[in-house]
Amino acid sequence: MSKTLVIVESPAKAKSISKFLGSRYTVKASMGHLRDLPKSQLGVDLENYFEPKYIAIRGRGDLIKELRLAAKGADKVLLASDPDREGEAIAWHLSHLLGLDLTKKNRIEFHEITKPAIQAALKNPRQIDLNKVDAQQARRVLDRLVGYQLSPLLWRKIKKGLSAGRVQSVAVRLVDEREEKIRAFVSDEYWSLTADLQFAGGDFTAKLLKKSGQKLSITSKVEMEAVLNDLLGKEFQVSDVRTKERKKIPSPPFITSSLQQEAHRKLGFSPKRTMILAQQLYEGLDLGKEGTVGLITYMRTDSVKIAETAQAEAKEWILSHYGNDYYPPEPRQFTNKGRSQEAHEAIRPTGALRTPDLLKGILSRDQLRLYRLLWERFIASQMSVAIMDTLAVDVLVGDYLFRANASTIRFPGFLAVYEEGKDEDDIVDEEQSALTLSVSKGETLKLVKFQDKQHFTEPPAHFTEASLVRKMEEEGIGRPSTYAPTIETIQTRGYVSKEEKQLLLTELGDIVITLLKDYFPDILNLEFTANLEEKLDLVEEGKAPWKSVVEDYYKPFSVTLAEAEEKIGKVKIEDIVSNEICDLCGLNLVIKMGRYGKFLACPGFPECRNTKPLFEEVGVNCPKCTKPLVVRRSKKGRKFYGCSGYPECDFVSWEMPAADPCPECQSLMVIKSSKKDKKHVCTNPECRFTLVIEES
Repeated sequence: MSKTLVIVESPAKAKSISKFLGSRYTVKASMGHLRDLPKSQLGVDLENYFEPKYIAIRGRGDLIKELRLAAKGADKVLLASDPDREGEAIAWHLSHLLGLDLTKKNRIEFHEITKPAIQAALKNPRQIDLNKVDAQQARRVLDRLVGYQLSPLLWRKIKKGLSAGRVQSVAVRLVDEREEKIRAFVSDEYWSLTADLQFAGGDFTAKLLKKSGQKLSITSKVEMEAVLNDLLGKEFQVSDVRTKERKKIPSPPFITSSLQQEAHRKLGFSPKRTMILAQQLYEGLDLGKEGTVGLITYMRTDSVKIAETAQAEAKEWILSHYGNDYYPPEPRQFTNKGRSQEAHEAIRPTGALRTPDLLKGILSRDQLRLYRLLWERFIASQMSVAIMDTLAVDVLVGDYLFRANASTIRFPGFLAVYEEGKDEDDIVDEEQSALTLSVSKGETLKLVKFQDKQHFTEPPAHFTEASLVRKMEEEGIGRPSTYAPTIETIQTRGYVSKEEKQLLLTELGDIVITLLKDYFPDILNLEFTANLEEKLDLVEEGKAPWKSVVEDYYKPFSVTLAEAEEKIGKVKIEDIVSNEICDLCGLNLVIKMGRYGKFLACPGFPECRNTKPLFEEVGVNCPKCTKPLVVRRSKKGRKFYGCSGYPECDFVSWEMPAADPCPECQSLMVIKSSKKDKKHVCTNPECRFTLVIEES
């Protein structure tokens, strides 16, 4: 009886797949890459047209021996790494390590870990796609050339331990550009005027829009008073009533970037956390009687394509739970943008009939929350459009036009299951939620009161991890597999810090990005970087040789590198000296910047390695012991507020303490912010007094 060895990337995937295969199959895990460029040297032969030098990764020797032994004992070897460039490269490296014939069909590919998908893959092996391998090699070599030649320059000119990368530096540049816009922003004053109006059938609010047919802009209190005086005593009459039907189409099922954004908006997950959970759902979890099953399709994709079998399952569920009206006349497919992978699918449940409720008690809390998000988005994508009734009422007061907008859902369609979230900087139209205005054209209205409000234009919002993913996707920076690790890296390096979900450029990030802007503009150029991504796509399509793509990038880079080495002087980062004395050597401690923010360190390093946390007081005293509360950081870098008397006093709060105590019981109040409002909430569980903070 012939034996087949199947090699996958992870033990979890090996465990899931082995359940679907018989005794003739042995499934082993490569644990990712087994061969790579050496860490101790450049590993790219610049004299030999960028030939990479691959070596076995340190610590993987025993695993390589084990796989070689298993391959010798098998009649056939099938390489089943992930269905993307990285997975193709892993299969290619494995074929070299195991001495496999590249002309033979020993590569299998699947986008979900289910029995039908695995069986279909086994029936359709193929040769390793060398174009896809070359695209990965080009990316790997380019990243090594930039990282290993630019980073040492930063060490020599600024300080040791810094790094620069082809994609990570552009991500920092995006944060820097947003900071520049925020710093340069000049706030403008403007005023709005609404009128609370009454008619025979009820009341509504209308907003002032125009004067004499032209859009009206009120920029000062004096101008507002002039408008109010002009309106005094004038009649309010309905000049037009317009009703319309508006159809709302569901969003497509998730791709990598949209999943990361929506999980951040709705669940508060970082891109990294989202991808870890998605990997677990993809690789398979033990469902008891059903065994180990992959619950979602492959989670690194930029395609919105859906398999017909998945559409059929979705249709069955929708018809049985909602009826014919909730299913469109034809199954809905979505169109891919740009150079997305047509062979891939969107991220969807492997079984639409496997509802989130069936998995309660089986998945962890966060696994279930992410699965529910994925499942609802997919089901909604296959449902009927939502139909909205909208109403616009125009009210004339002399030369002035006021307008009231209202909408109501006539038919919910997909909204019965799911509605997409909004980012912090999304503009939301103001509408009255219910369609209750049975007002008629020509009707005279009674003014109840005017509400005039002063506003100031807001600067652009700081990036969150979700909005930075969206920006990287829009600009063509990186690929689905690189968004999460890139955002993680720029925080780990200390170039960007996360404060209450906002990504802020650090002092170190500012110094590094300024130097790169001055001497390496191409590396930070968004269009240049996006064009390179397109060239890598051409390599994958077999339309460009990978080494010529590397050459086109590296030649100007190497010239710039040599010039920068000569021109850049030593950039000195002056440490701020604190009043705290080192209790080991007596020197004044200085403030340093680390991964989790600022800390105190002895300037006598390396002779004296004393460090201390640097605590920033928040201006509020501890409710337990009255010592000052300070900003602290968890092991994962999350900010919280604790007593400066720790460990004697263990008081902590995840929310920012408010300056004023509770007016009801004098306990500590904390600040809770949302998109809708900002509140001060009492921490006393027996009080919980809440104060809504008005816009100033």
